Amino acid sequence: MASAAAPAVPTPAPPLEQLRHLAGGLRLLLPGVRVGEAQETTKEFSRETFWRRLNEAAVRVSREATTLTEVFSRLPLPPPSSQEAQRLCEQVHAAITAIIAVYYSLPKDQGITLRKLVRSATLDIVDGMAQLVEVLYTTPAQSPENNDLISCNNVWVACQQVPQIPRDNKAAALLMLTKNVDLVKDAHEEMERAVEESDPYHGLLNDDEEDNSDNHGDEQDHVLGCPNNQDSYWSEEDQELIIPCLALVRASKACLKKIRISVAENGKKDQVAQLDDIVDISDEISPSVDDLALSIYPPMCHLTVRMSAAKLVSVLKKALEITKASHVTPQPEDSWIPLLINAVDHCMDRIKELTQNELEL
Repeated sequence: MASAAAPAVPTPAPPLEQLRHLAGGLRLLLPGVRVGEAQETTKEFSRETFWRRLNEAAVRVSREATTLTEVFSRLPLPPPSSQEAQRLCEQVHAAITAIIAVYYSLPKDQGITLRKLVRSATLDIVDGMAQLVEVLYTTPAQSPENNDLISCNNVWVACQQVPQIPRDNKAAALLMLTKNVDLVKDAHEEMERAVEESDPYHGLLNDDEEDNSDNHGDEQDHVLGCPNNQDSYWSEEDQELIIPCLALVRASKACLKKIRISVAENGKKDQVAQLDDIVDISDEISPSVDDLALSIYPPMCHLTVRMSAAKLVSVLKKALEITKASHVTPQPEDSWIPLLINAVDHCMDRIKELTQNELEL
């Protein structure tokens, strides 16, 4: 009796097809990382072990990215065999899933702010590897574009950033607060620059508009010496309203600086929930400042400015109240919080005064 034939071993797909499949698989991992929760475990969390594993996983990803690139970009050598390509793709996928697993092992009780930073770093690594694989299978190895795309790919940069991640939630909170201070500082400087130059669009009008403005008579000269497109310039009423808006943005910057100082001086690493609350509300300040900054650009709608300012004031007061009620303000009667609240209220009162006529129309 004839013996049964051995099952046929499936033939691996062509190398470039395997790369395409790998890139798609890596992309499918991204949504899970964005919304994934920490793994439940009964083991006691070891911060030292976690960071050692995360650093080792990042090194492994970087090494696999280098190996994959060398094999698929080598010239004048032929491309890898299907079997070799399969092995390389499996190693890349395993390295990526390993670093994702390390991220999932970080418990929520270590701080949401810290978890967000680790998640962001993990997403950068996964996305960077997916981009690299896409370059390898879509761009010919011998083309200059291939070398340029590979050299500027961020998977290696993302892996190198892992050791720079803050090691606890207080350090993570200080990093985020510093970023928010810088964002508000940049917005304030941009607003001041536009006001000082009396040119909100920094000369972005095209040459044709500027040339056409020269053909009009002196009747245009009394309007700030501007071209005829008055939608691109501020009226006197607009400029008066900008003054308290700038003051409100300065107060926003001062609030963030004082909150950051309080966290640095009084923040406790084990008070993760309060630190997270402070960061969460502080994260709303910069977008609210941006909304106010955008609203002052012409053509200015005074009601929009008023609403944007009111939203910012609400966020600032909430941030100050949360900070006041937390452990980073050991003396709630500390004078700096009422002082900033009064400054914010003064700015808002002036904005309301200057926009009252718009409400009555």
